[in-house]
Amino acid sequence: MRRMPALSVEFHCHTIASKDSLTRPAALVAAARRKGIGRVIVTDHNSIAGALLAQSLAPELIIVGEEIMTTRGELLAAFVKQEVPAYLPPEEAIRRLRDQGAFISVSHPFDRLRHGAWKEPDLLEILPLVDAIEVYNSRCMRPEFNRAAEAFARAHSALGTVGSDAHAAFELGRSVLWLEEFEDAEGLRRALPGASPQTRWSPPWFHLSSRYATLRKKIRFGLDMPL
Repeated sequence: MRRMPALSVEFHCHTIASKDSLTRPAALVAAARRKGIGRVIVTDHNSIAGALLAQSLAPELIIVGEEIMTTRGELLAAFVKQEVPAYLPPEEAIRRLRDQGAFISVSHPFDRLRHGAWKEPDLLEILPLVDAIEVYNSRCMRPEFNRAAEAFARAHSALGTVGSDAHAAFELGRSVLWLEEFEDAEGLRRALPGASPQTRWSPPWFHLSSRYATLRKKIRFGLDMPL
């Protein structure tokens, strides 16, 4: 029987630094500890501010990441040291991430209900430049979107990540990867082939939290709220 790796990792979640989340970094850290999650990669939209604050509260738990909108689709990065701005060509965003040694995955590539979905020719073009594909995202409302990502990764021998895409603290840890211990992006790359996914779908009503967050920020703060 194969031994389960020791560390559970949340690869995809958001804080109040994202326009569609109200989760404060302290609440995210508390939820992760309560749920026994080993490491959390905080991946706010085009920002590392929330991740940096969360990491300052729990450096042993939090990995600084970013979900980056490019001109073709979204990327999902971990071990980010310098924020990468939105709407760069994907090759330029990837170059900036590589220059700082980040780990690079691709967010929910075939979720056609999201602005950040990828067209397959564009995804094939960047595939040699990234480390993995997000093959399961809890917030994909249609199962075929995740199935398409998994099939694409399998067909092209690409490694896969999974994530809750949590925009509220209660969602954290719905989809995690169990991995051997790692300390940096290179260690994560080495550990990923032996990963074991643990996934749960998030029903459509979960999206109400992010829609409420977006509306509240527009009304009260013009798309931004203090961390």
